[in-house]
Amino acid sequence: MRTPVAEARVIMEGELEKRSDNLLQLWKKKVCVLTPDSLSLFADGHKRSKGKELKLQSIKKLDCVERTGKYVYFTIVTTDDKEMDFRCPDESCWNAAITMALIDFQNRKAVQLFRARRQDTGSPGKQHSP
Repeated sequence: MRTPVAEARVIMEGELEKRSDNLLQLWKKKVCVLTPDSLSLFADGHKRSKGKELKLQSIKKLDCVERTGKYVYFTIVTTDDKEMDFRCPDESCWNAAITMALIDFQNRKAVQLFRARRQDTGSPGKQHSP
């Protein structure tokens, strides 16, 4: 059976660490797959477990990028203001890939909205007077 992730164009795939929400806030390794529309997180290395799919439309921003000698730490803020903390090896560039995918997604949505509004107001060269 093919998963939705397998159907989509993969921008980046690899390992990220997510900080757990519990009291201990341990870092848990996740296999992640970034596509033009979502970031999927899997608990096992073979993507056999039920993954958590984070749609890019539900992400407000990627925030708080901090570099240490070994890791890049960043926070994904969702549209309902939930924060998820991640870290990755400095050379992996996950934070940049997610940011670029988010910008691309937002640009595609803005173009779709513009085209829909333009169709609602008539042909492109005409303006309606009030």
